Amino acid sequence: MAGTFASRAYRFYQRLSAPRVPRGVGVMNPYRDPVVQGYMRQFLDKYFADYRERTLILGINPGRFGAGVTGVTFTDPVAMADYLHIPNHLARRRELSSVFIYDMIHRYGGPDAFFAKFFLTAISPLGYTRDGLNLNYYDEPALAKAVTPFIVDSLEQQIALGCRRDVAFVLGFGTNRKFIEKLNAEHRFFERIVALEHPRWIMQYRRKKLDFYIDKYLEALGTA
Repeated sequence: MAGTFASRAYRFYQRLSAPRVPRGVGVMNPYRDPVVQGYMRQFLDKYFADYRERTLILGINPGRFGAGVTGVTFTDPVAMADYLHIPNHLARRRELSSVFIYDMIHRYGGPDAFFAKFFLTAISPLGYTRDGLNLNYYDEPALAKAVTPFIVDSLEQQIALGCRRDVAFVLGFGTNRKFIEKLNAEHRFFERIVALEHPRWIMQYRRKKLDFYIDKYLEALGTA
């Protein structure tokens, strides 16, 4: 397998091209922006410049205030600067999912320990909007149908970066889990998929039980 995990991942993101989507839906591809490419390259070179195998953790798709501006999944500008120590000139705006993920990473042992084993990504590595608002790939049946071939191809490419096929984690017990389980039954990406509550849901509806859900993540990830 040519190149480090970092170099393979960088090529993957650079080559992403927007799928055809229904009228009125916008596609967010932050990886076309040279500034975002720079942040992403720093991140990958810092934590993935090796040949180790990783376990995939699959979110939904990038949001406007996380990966949509930093290029790094579940990483807002504050997390990028304060936790990953990658300076940036982006607005210091927090994104709820990023807050949870980096609290969990801190409890895991920090970014070095976490990223040595896991690769945070998304079922759809590009994001979607309608009328300037975030749109999940599954929010509209026509959108989900349109982007399914793109998602299948992207998953195959991300596994080929050097990721395990025996197990993967999916974030979201609802539609995100059902969608990937259906695809997995058809394409046999993984032997086993473990679902965890989505960070945004936790932060919006179960914030008082934050420690409980972080412990649940740590226990589940520990089995991998």
